Amino acid sequence: MAARADRVSRVDHDGVTLVEGAIVDARFAFTERTGGVSEDAYSSLNLGSHVGDDPFAVQENRRRALEAMGATECEHNLLVPNQVHGDHIVTVTSNGADDLEAVREQIAEGCDAIVCTARKVPVMLCFADCVPVVLVAPNGFAVVHSGWKGTIARISAKACQALCEAAGCTPKDISAYIGPHILGDEYEVSQELMDRFAVEFACIDATDSRMLDLSAAIRETLVDAGVDVNGIVDTELSTVRQNDRFYSYRNEGGTCGRHAAIGVML
Repeated sequence: MAARADRVSRVDHDGVTLVEGAIVDARFAFTERTGGVSEDAYSSLNLGSHVGDDPFAVQENRRRALEAMGATECEHNLLVPNQVHGDHIVTVTSNGADDLEAVREQIAEGCDAIVCTARKVPVMLCFADCVPVVLVAPNGFAVVHSGWKGTIARISAKACQALCEAAGCTPKDISAYIGPHILGDEYEVSQELMDRFAVEFACIDATDSRMLDLSAAIRETLVDAGVDVNGIVDTELSTVRQNDRFYSYRNEGGTCGRHAAIGVML
């Protein structure tokens, strides 16, 4: 039977607000920007360590985000990759210290999706307009960073395949969640890029406008990969219109913090 994705809920955890869900064994959340200790342009729950913020503030913010998810006990296993706008995927199958150290070496070299079938290993990817995608299977999950480069490379489909292989399931077993991002009526790109997307995706009409709907392309990607359309939830949350809740690189002139997509099996 095909997976049917549950809706997500917006929940406040002592000031840390999450758009969160839980399905099968996995907990996942899209963080908002409130409830942290960062200041100025990074105010306040900035989770990105590469944007110029105080590293100690970022560390405390990450601790608070995991605490809000009930994952404090496995904070030491947290994986945060160096995102490079590619389509490289790393799979984690063990929470052993040596195995996780090897994974950290891999993800430091650059990856944009992590598939995880190990318990007590939180996975965090950071965003400020690009599309976060969380895939959940009966025995694992994946967190995916899908900017326009990852989207046109169909990174969500590749992560789906990797998750199926690692978790021993089929795409019909997978539920997919598309988090806050710059929406299709906010994201103007070049005609050249629109034309490239129109060649790849039936849902993209390059003759209509130069507004690029990444989430539509991601949904098409997932359905083409075998995920049931009823198993896909798009939060339809805007990083641009709802800049008070989320960070937006474009709306904030390139200097801002990062919210995150986090997954964990406890």
